[in-house]
Formats: sequence, C-alpha cells, structure tokens
Amino acid sequence: MLNSLSLDAINTLAAIILLTDFMLVASSRMRSLTRIFAIQSLALGALAAVVAFETGAEHIYIVAVLSIVLKAVIIPRFIDYATTKIQVKREVEPLVKIPGSLLICAAITLLAYFVTEPLMQQGTAITSNCLAISFASVLIGMFLMVSRRKAITEIIGLLVVENGVFFAAISTTYSMPMIVELGVFFDVLVGVIIMGLFAFRINRTFDSIDTSILRGLKD
Repeated sequence: MLNSLSLDAINTLAAIILLTDFMLVASSRMRSLTRIFAIQSLALGALAAVVAFETGAEHIYIVAVLSIVLKAVIIPRFIDYATTKIQVKREVEPLVKIPGSLLICAAITLLAYFVTEPLMQQGTAITSNCLAISFASVLIGMFLMVSRRKAITEIIGLLVVENGVFFAAISTTYSMPMIVELGVFFDVLVGVIIMGLFAFRINRTFDSIDTSILRGLKD
C-alpha cells in the first residue's frame, strides 16, 4: 500500500504528464515542443523512481535514469539539432486548428477514463488515475502524429505514444522485464535517429519537411 506522500507525488506527476500532452497539442514552435516533451519525460522518469522506491524493484531505478537521460536530454537535443539544420522554427498550420485540437484531446481524455474505468475499479493501477492518463497519452500522441504536417512534430507524437505505453507498464505491472525495457529504449533511440535522417531527406528533396507533400507522389 502506498504511503500518502508517494501517492501525492504519483498523482502530481501523472497530472503533469497529462498537462504536457495538452501543451504539446497547443504549441506550434519546434523548440517549445522539444522542451515540453523533455518535461514530460522527466516527470515520467521521476514517477518511475517513486514506483521503484515503493515496490523495492531496484531495476526500475535504472529504467528511470535511462528514461531521463535518453528522453529528457539526448533525444530533445538531437531534435533541436535536426530542426536547426533544417531551419524549421514553427509548425505550419495544423490539419486541425489548435482550439479544435484541444477540444478533441479533452474528449480523448474523457474517453480514456470511460474505457479504463472497469479496470481502475479492479485496482490494476498504482492509483485510479494512472491507467486512464497513460491511455490518454497514447491516444493524444497518435492524434498529434496525424494532425500535424511537419515530420519533426510527428516524431514527437510517436515519442509521446511511447511515453504513454511506458507509463501504462509502470503503473499497472510495475515495469516490464529489464531486457524488454532496454530493447524498447534502444529501439526508440534508433527510430528517432532514422526518422531524423528521413526528415533531412524530405527537406533536401522538397525544400520542406511538410509530409503532406508526400501524398502528391501517389498521383
């Protein structure tokens, strides 16, 4: 059973993760997007550390440190480097305008609470909010991927999806086997590098990283 201090810390960090989801949807500046993602990853790493402390699972401390180092420091710096090289500062007009996007994300969050309510009543998560917020993060990350035009923003959307999956694993099963987690972190790092190179190629070919241009290749 969690003590009150740890419970408050987990609920606060979970609220920060959900808040950063909405901030990502509301932001259009590339540098702001990477900073917000770094804050989200930092909160997720801190949450994992609290879980490690409460459960006594020492390997989760390693996962927490890797999450902070990789997703709060290394990946944001790589994305900043990529956007500087491509000379992109802002996201172009999204497919869904920001007020509409925020309303959709609010609906997604309510849907996540509705879908996960039966599981939350069975006590399968650390707190009643964790599973719902992790599911909402996955859906909001997917929405971010499909509603934005820039390849870099879509990369961040994919990373938000991964954060949501990681949050779900931490909050419901107290982490996955260590070898699986290390494999996921490695896959995420390699995937971001490959997508960054892909963005460079799009920019070199079309003088833009607007992925909607690629749809014209089908015609």
